[in-house]
Amino acid sequence: MPTVGVDRDALFKSLGKTYTEEEFEQLAFDFGVELDDVTSEKQMARKEQGGDAGGSDNVIYKIDVPANRYDLLCIEGIARGFRIFLGQEPPPLYKVVQAAPAAQQTITVKAATSQIRPFVACAVLRGLTLDHGAYNSFLDLQDKMHQNICRRRTLVAIGTHDLAKVQGPFTYEALPPKEIKFVPLNQAKEYDAAELMEFYRTDPSVKHIKPYTDIIYDSPVYPVIYDAERTVLSLPPIINGNKSCLSTETKDCFIECTATDYTKAKIVLQTIVAMFSEHCAEPFTIEPVNVVYEEGAAHAGETHAHPNMDDWEAEAKVANVRSLIGVDSITPEQMCALCNKMQLGATYVAEEEKILCKVPPTRTDILHEVDIIEDIAIAYGFNNIPKTLPTTATVGKQLPVNQISDLLRDELARAGYMEILSLGLCGVAENYGMLKREDDGLAVQLSNPMTVEFEIVRTSLLPGMLKTLKENKALPMKDGLKLFEVSDVVHLDATSDVGASNKRRLIALYTGPTAGFEVIHGLVDRVMGLLEVGMGRALPGKTMSYSIEPTDQATFFPGRAATLQLADGETKTALGSFGVLHPEVLAAYEIKYPCSVVEFDIEAFL
Repeated sequence: MPTVGVDRDALFKSLGKTYTEEEFEQLAFDFGVELDDVTSEKQMARKEQGGDAGGSDNVIYKIDVPANRYDLLCIEGIARGFRIFLGQEPPPLYKVVQAAPAAQQTITVKAATSQIRPFVACAVLRGLTLDHGAYNSFLDLQDKMHQNICRRRTLVAIGTHDLAKVQGPFTYEALPPKEIKFVPLNQAKEYDAAELMEFYRTDPSVKHIKPYTDIIYDSPVYPVIYDAERTVLSLPPIINGNKSCLSTETKDCFIECTATDYTKAKIVLQTIVAMFSEHCAEPFTIEPVNVVYEEGAAHAGETHAHPNMDDWEAEAKVANVRSLIGVDSITPEQMCALCNKMQLGATYVAEEEKILCKVPPTRTDILHEVDIIEDIAIAYGFNNIPKTLPTTATVGKQLPVNQISDLLRDELARAGYMEILSLGLCGVAENYGMLKREDDGLAVQLSNPMTVEFEIVRTSLLPGMLKTLKENKALPMKDGLKLFEVSDVVHLDATSDVGASNKRRLIALYTGPTAGFEVIHGLVDRVMGLLEVGMGRALPGKTMSYSIEPTDQATFFPGRAATLQLADGETKTALGSFGVLHPEVLAAYEIKYPCSVVEFDIEAFL
């Protein structure tokens, strides 16, 4: 959880009330955050730098906030959240107001930016009044967001500029490092970008910037933002230009967020302008900036206006609220009132028995019905929820899918098989090509995989099984090796509310000099017998039966493979398949001995 340090006296002034430490700790708990520490600027400086490092004796409250509550990363957001929670004011209405045509700001995105950092989102705040505290809070929020949602500037980098010191329209470009020359922030000397990177990587006085240089250091082009007079505003994600730097005298602020993740760029921009537009001459008024993408750029030929400060709708069923919180007596009207305390403007739709919420742009953490229910629970008060002990007669029972999984684990272990637990992520090649399978379009893709081994969520347990065997091929194989796993795979599913669904499967593998088809066939018959499923016809008193049919799946050796079919009355379901793996599959995983394997869905037996 991020920790935000706020000046206690400034916070109490904003709340219009002075609290004792115990009273504020209780208020923070009721709001859903935590008072982590009470310190001062002098104590923090002494801890970080040692000796008498200076600083004031002002009391600092260090508050732990949820990692997804970006609106609470500064005193403006925390104080505003508390005031709304206490009923002192309603949530603000953000207004995006177009500037006069002559003052409308535009930034043009050049095609070369698609090579390195393709997206940008911008806005303007007019008529700011920034005292020393607000100015420092502005800078601190940027730093907190860089460390949090921006992932140390790899996803998003924030630049803030005094609009009076530069001249639009602006351009966002990507150029060779030697062609970019400017005076960086807090420096007096002009550098080209290549020299500047070496300076930040070697000079101890700017060691805090060094970690960010790796983001673009090896790129043939660096991103750069120019104004109409070719003044460099910033070299993202490294440093701003010195000419456009902010100060307490800044009245009009130009904010740019360059990014590799477009969605997060918009969230970051929305959060910053929502927090600091309260300091504008007309509070909570934001001026949009038109972002024009040239041909060849990320959104070729499109013009996007940022930011979008509109509310959006989310809903929660009344029955689900009561069930998840565990309070049957809470009325829909109370639910709406509690949502309003958490900045979610709510109304009750009686015909559909649901709560309809208007979610402000600051609450990007609201993704699902359970997020609304969580906010209702927080506002209701966790300590107000009655404590009850569940009875196993009504709740707390093991899920049927887990019960059958545990029973099968026991039986497979008795049959001499050793359980493994493999990773849920794998590479596209491992899931398809190395198994001689065509891509069936069922895999959930990761948008930003760290390596080629973690590109998708597995759709089969076989890749993990073979990778485990590959890493343990040094084990003696004279008597063979038997392995099994009972775990989940994930398939895309348009009928699911999250777009994908889990499927519980069993896989068992036998490898060794005598790993023939008959070995795994025998295990299949044993498992089906334990599940009381007859072969060819249902057992007395049962309805299900199974059959085995030949298959030509390329994963298996020709003539040594079969599919499992489950019949329940007139309904027939393909459970899975088993057989001897093809030599090319074994070679892809560097496995020397033959392997026979079975994999099938066990949820069909529930």
